[in-house]
Amino acid sequence: MRKEITANNEYHTPEDTPHLLTDRLTFNSRFVFTGLFLRTVFRSRKLARKGVYDTRQWIESSHDIFTDVERCGGRIHITGLDNIRNCKGPVLFLSNHMSTLETMIFPGIIQPLKDVTFVVKDALVNHWAFKDVMRSRNPIVLSRANPREDFRVVMEQGQERLQNNISIIIFPQSTRRVEFNPAEFNSLGTKLAAKAGVQVIPVAIKTDFWGFGKFSSYLGPIDRSKKVHIAFGEPMDVTGSGKEEHLKIIAYIQSHLKAWQTEN
Repeated sequence: MRKEITANNEYHTPEDTPHLLTDRLTFNSRFVFTGLFLRTVFRSRKLARKGVYDTRQWIESSHDIFTDVERCGGRIHITGLDNIRNCKGPVLFLSNHMSTLETMIFPGIIQPLKDVTFVVKDALVNHWAFKDVMRSRNPIVLSRANPREDFRVVMEQGQERLQNNISIIIFPQSTRRVEFNPAEFNSLGTKLAAKAGVQVIPVAIKTDFWGFGKFSSYLGPIDRSKKVHIAFGEPMDVTGSGKEEHLKIIAYIQSHLKAWQTEN
């Protein structure tokens, strides 16, 4: 287990991280990274089907993907880990959603500091490759077909998870997008936080290192020129309708994306 990822307030890929020779020999294509990713997926699926894919295995498989990103030339920068570490009780993590990468590496970053699960769409828990692993993590599953029913599910199951000291990761956007559109960032998370009486931690990410695939969105190309950024903000109390906090979260994400865009 890579304990150094969460050991301090920040993590930055070391400059001397070795770049896999096989990745360089394949002309920096996606193929080595894709192979390593699928190896982790199939190994995790096998353990989940046996009923032995526990929290430790979840963290380790997430760390494997994290490490593979770095070994294939990716540079990962994480800030604000103390905001998770010092926050008492369960929280809601509200993040923009850019690629497959955040879903895969969030467990290895957050779970060592707080028990956590996801709000996910039903397609993910029914996907042939991911369903066994995702179901083992007791996620909150949404259909995306009936907003009223999805709202009820999140309110009821979300409060139940939080009462059991399990934090929740929510991507309020309807789908993964490289461009952040505030109009697509719904207020479901702040409404749940207000109802449950818990804090929210805004999360800004830039993970377009991993693109969308033509035949499978999960197996897209990787762009080593694009840094991976993840920033955890300070916990917020949510009062009233949560509208003010919702706008603050959007502003937090937008400000970080703007700053990061000038770096690459």
